[in-house]
Amino acid sequence: KIKLPKKTARRYPAYELYLYGEGNYAEENKNLPLTGIPVLFLPGNAGSYKQVRSLGSIALRKAEDVDFKYHFNFFSVNFNEELVALYGGSLQRQTKFVHECIKVILKLYKDGEFTPTSVAIVGHSMGGLVARALLTLKNFKPELINLLITQATPHVAPVMPLDRYLTDFYTAVNNHWILKARDLRNLTTLSVAGGFRDYQVRSGLAFLPRLSQHDSALSVVSSAVPRAWASTDHLSIVWCKELILATIRAFFDLIDENTRQITEDPKKRMSVLNHHFVRHPAKIFEENPEVFTELTGIFMWITVKASKWTYSVYNDSDGKYFTFPLASHRKSYSHVYCENSMLDTSSWIYGCRNSNLSMCLEATDLSWRAELLPTTKVVMLKLQDYPSLSHIVIQVPPALGNKYTLGCEFFKKDSRTVQLPVTHLFSFGLSSSKILLNSTGLLYNVQLQHFNQIYQAFKIYIESHCQSIKERKPNVYRLLIPWSHEDSVIVAKVPSLTEISAKLHIAQPQNDSRVPELNIYSSSDCQYEVTLKTSLLQVLGQIIRFHAGAFPVYIVSNILLTYGGQLSTLRSTGQCSDFSLELVRTAKPYKVEPLISIVVFLQGFNWFREIWKSLSLPEVDAAVLSRQDAWFPLVSLILFLFGTGIAYWSEVFFSTSLRLFSSLWLTLIRPTVLQKDRLITPRRLCGLLALALVSWTTCGAFAIFLVYLQYLFKSMHVFVTSAFSLQDSDHPKETSQNSGVHTVKTQSSMDSVAEATQALSKSTIAEAVNSLKMHVTILNLFTWIALLNLPSLIYWLKNLRYNVRLDPDPCRFTALIIICILEILMNSSTSEVKSSKLLKIAAKVPLPLSVAMLAFGRMHLYRVPHFVTFSLLLHVLCCVV
Repeated sequence: KIKLPKKTARRYPAYELYLYGEGNYAEENKNLPLTGIPVLFLPGNAGSYKQVRSLGSIALRKAEDVDFKYHFNFFSVNFNEELVALYGGSLQRQTKFVHECIKVILKLYKDGEFTPTSVAIVGHSMGGLVARALLTLKNFKPELINLLITQATPHVAPVMPLDRYLTDFYTAVNNHWILKARDLRNLTTLSVAGGFRDYQVRSGLAFLPRLSQHDSALSVVSSAVPRAWASTDHLSIVWCKELILATIRAFFDLIDENTRQITEDPKKRMSVLNHHFVRHPAKIFEENPEVFTELTGIFMWITVKASKWTYSVYNDSDGKYFTFPLASHRKSYSHVYCENSMLDTSSWIYGCRNSNLSMCLEATDLSWRAELLPTTKVVMLKLQDYPSLSHIVIQVPPALGNKYTLGCEFFKKDSRTVQLPVTHLFSFGLSSSKILLNSTGLLYNVQLQHFNQIYQAFKIYIESHCQSIKERKPNVYRLLIPWSHEDSVIVAKVPSLTEISAKLHIAQPQNDSRVPELNIYSSSDCQYEVTLKTSLLQVLGQIIRFHAGAFPVYIVSNILLTYGGQLSTLRSTGQCSDFSLELVRTAKPYKVEPLISIVVFLQGFNWFREIWKSLSLPEVDAAVLSRQDAWFPLVSLILFLFGTGIAYWSEVFFSTSLRLFSSLWLTLIRPTVLQKDRLITPRRLCGLLALALVSWTTCGAFAIFLVYLQYLFKSMHVFVTSAFSLQDSDHPKETSQNSGVHTVKTQSSMDSVAEATQALSKSTIAEAVNSLKMHVTILNLFTWIALLNLPSLIYWLKNLRYNVRLDPDPCRFTALIIICILEILMNSSTSEVKSSKLLKIAAKVPLPLSVAMLAFGRMHLYRVPHFVTFSLLLHVLCCVV
């Protein structure tokens, strides 16, 4: 643990700074000061500072390999595992604490020979966003950080925008990075996303904003990272060994030998990151690799004139040079492709300028043009780009105890490119697109036409058959997405049937006309049948992946429409209808969606946008999603239907649970007789003031939770008393017989009991049943309000030992209004409401509120309680007026 200045420790009592170490290294650095290169790890939502050990341990092993010529000091911040992805009130505090930590870390090196002037930062999840937010601080010097690597960080928008502090924080950070892009050129940023296995943060959110002025930012998906080629979930991206190795190798390649710190050259930093995270040439990184090299060694020179060549090596003690003259191939072919299954880091392919070649003493090293794949390294050259080369030379070193294969071929690219149109979304997987490839070469490109939207999802089946039965190299299939680094690589045996999922993390940009490709690194003399079908299940998966955060809005919208329908039925018939019947009658998407679609369409015109701004209305969320290419036809209808189903089953679960607990209550306690009660009493007023005081002095969500429990018990009490009263009215004689009196009653006493029981009219019981139905619907609405405010309650409980009052509190004022509303509603009945003059308005308001909720609440969930609160406020007025 690093000791912080007293002022910093007093201001941030819940946060700490640690230095990671193992064994002798840990003992040596306990005393401080330090002599290495500082790296600061920032954990994410509910993340532990101990997650730094994955990076620190691998970096220590790497330093041992170079005899500690260079080494890194890994620091980690303890954020007390705060839920910053759900509660944004502490993000600014975390950012300021990290700034203080950076200043403390740099002071630990002040007396060293190679004093660092900046700190590299690795941020997981929300930790990456906190690192980006450092640049928004007024007194922060941008030169304090020159390298930022984020892991599964949602840069674009919050996953669940549950409070305005969270959305405001995102807006401030992203706006700063857009407006101050030129000031960020000295900061190199790498964002690594987890891919489709990360169910918490979809990879589309982890792509950094694309800015023409800021060319020092790189975004990749882990499935496309060389030597990893795998998707990770949200937590495993921190300790995935392949990604950690790529990160640590990049760190060591970033070191400047003169300063013994991370290089100050932004171009070199980007070059290193591209080398390790985008295109690995199966070579050790060199900043300025030599263009020309001498071909030494007493090797045999063999000329190959064929357009297609394969060679297998096993335990061969003699090295060879194979030369391919280009003059005879330039007219017939456009490209040359070579592959090598020996995955070492030595050079292996060269270009020679001699016109008459018996030996090539000086050649151009083309190995830097190669690309590493899981089982082979490959290179493809366009002959037109190398007019001065006369020969291609392949070097085959001695292979003592090793076995590997090489292959080269010349071809016309058009002959190896096949177009495959994807199936339509509404084919539902019943139809398919199919092509047959009779392989005579080593590479095929299948272009997937019209595959450019995130709602498209396909299953690609590749079935390989070979003519001769012999041992063959595995096939490699790569789904290449040209506009982003989100490729996926699959290795398959030959022959085999391979299934590939094809779906996108981000849609095709409007100014990009490139087409996704399926690269097949094939075996010759094999046949490949490629079949593509729409996968309906994965289409739904894409909808959930991109829009699951909006489900609460659609659920509450359905319940609100049902609530309005119940009020309307109460006004017209005097009876409150069942929730399920009213849900079917009122929750119709055509009542809500057309108006939103019209507004989104009109916002495409300047005159409408000006009118909209003059009314001070926020932008419709659907329009923002459309600009991000995350909104597509029928998605709102599907989400609305999902919301209807969840609303129905949540009410069934809620009503069943209420009946179950009420039945248990009825067996344990004999309830009082159902009777009319006043809305406001001195006792209730005191309770209301007490809850308001709790909300103001502690946490608004806590007060909401308390009034929710109070409403729940009140509803159970109404259910029990109405059920008991109904039972007594149906069986008055049994009631008197079960009263515990064992003596024989006189006829007059039995008559008096019957008269007292029958005094409770059937209309009063019916009124109680109607009130109970209304209470259940209100309670169902309030349940979702309580759930949306739950994260701030959990955050407050975790930090209660540091501060009794949650500050800032996103729902303090909302809680005060809700407490007043529910304290009145829980004691109300439908008899007061149906005679109100305001009932007509109260019954019609939920529909426009549902429209507004879907228009402005999809990307701002914290607005949902405001719409519900307004509707319930009208209900309260109906009880009074």
